[in-house]
Amino acid sequence: MDTEAQPTERDRSSHPGTPGAEGRSRFALVSRVAEWLPGGRITLTLFLCLAFLLVLNAFVVQPFQIPSGSMEQGLRIGDRVLVNKLAYRFGAQPRRGDVIVFDGTGYFGDADYIKRVAGVGGDHVVCCDKKGRIEVNGRPVDETAFLYPGDSASSVPFDVAVPPGRLFVLGDHRSDSSDSRDHLGSPGGGMIPVGDVIGRADWIVWPYRHWTHLTRPSAYARVPAAPTGGAHG
Repeated sequence: MDTEAQPTERDRSSHPGTPGAEGRSRFALVSRVAEWLPGGRITLTLFLCLAFLLVLNAFVVQPFQIPSGSMEQGLRIGDRVLVNKLAYRFGAQPRRGDVIVFDGTGYFGDADYIKRVAGVGGDHVVCCDKKGRIEVNGRPVDETAFLYPGDSASSVPFDVAVPPGRLFVLGDHRSDSSDSRDHLGSPGGGMIPVGDVIGRADWIVWPYRHWTHLTRPSAYARVPAAPTGGAHG
């Protein structure tokens, strides 16, 4: 008796490299959708690209146009930055020196703002020491690398303790920035909830001559952790 297995129709149809019924169905569906749309496959491709960009904008990166001179001279009016919306997901937290975009509703105004983080939850932020510098947790911070030329660290003295889960933010152009200093008497004391942070500004992408990667300045690297241990530099 011949016991050699004979290939069945099913064996042949499911042979590797041969499109199965599922693959043919998907291909047919794409073809039918393309035929239904004006412009066919070109229109379908454009729709798919648009959907991809919308998802990218909603969950990954978002362009943001600089509306004022509060972050000069690093960020100028009209510059466009890419905001990394994944920077503080999965347990990561804003750090001192980060340039962030946040929703200021209820704290600064009904708009999105861009500022630099000067203090995180648990920090003690004071201005100014005898040399005109801000101090964070007792350590002076040399801001000359990013502070607007000719500006002082602050024309308004302050002495604040940043609550857990909040951020104390400042503009780099201190004489032209409405920031946490100006809202110390407002609800929340001018401190931004971490949950209202949209993301971290990582790149200037337009205009092309301003293209650069925004990095965390080293000025905050030596700032010690807050006494509670909940802060990190």
